[in-house]
Amino acid sequence: MSHLPHSAEVEIVLLLASPVHRYEGRPSAGPLPMVGTETHQSIRLRAGLGIEGDRHFARPAHVHTSVTVMNAAVLDRVADELGLPGPLDPAATRRNILLRGTGGAVDVDALRGATFSLDSGDGPVEFLAHRPANPCAWMDVVLAPGAHLALRGRGGMRCEPLSSGVLRLGPARLRSSIPIG
Repeated sequence: MSHLPHSAEVEIVLLLASPVHRYEGRPSAGPLPMVGTETHQSIRLRAGLGIEGDRHFARPAHVHTSVTVMNAAVLDRVADELGLPGPLDPAATRRNILLRGTGGAVDVDALRGATFSLDSGDGPVEFLAHRPANPCAWMDVVLAPGAHLALRGRGGMRCEPLSSGVLRLGPARLRSSIPIG
């Protein structure tokens, strides 16, 4: 991984793989019911295909955006900015991988165009960050009023897995082709 010179210790705090789209139609109607388990202790990624068991897996329209990665600390900041009494539900963002820097800030939103990898102990899984995962109006319904606007510019990145492997909740190493802090 010498081509990924920048490194940070992170914690993977959420892994989400859902077989269905739950945010369809008008947000005022509420999300569709959950089908099966959506949050997992580990996920299996396949190069060019995405996360096994996820709604975007092996879908040609999502080949470059099959995995969304977000900084969990953003949700803490949004909760503070909105004056909420408690934390926001990270699973409600529908992002697949939420990270938290353990030795400082990790700017996931700055990774656009970068190659990066995550290794939670089973070997590195490499990604290419293609474009921002822009928040939608559903965030005002499932997180809190004002969350849609508050998450703009920091909703994470839509990524393509370049290698196959397994990610697990807990400590991990993030390596990147660009600075990440």
